[in-house]
Amino acid sequence: MSKSTKIVMALCMVAFVAACAKKAEEVVYVDEPVSVEPTYTGKYK
Repeated sequence: MSKSTKIVMALCMVAFVAACAKKAEEVVYVDEPVSVEPTYTGKYK
């Protein structure tokens, strides 16, 4: 095989191994509200 063919095959193999690697779990953080929103209490009827 030629040198360029070996390089292309090596890059393809690296890309295949990288694509099949185990993915890390994504961590999602949920921000809690700082204060509670005011609610209607019926004060002004």
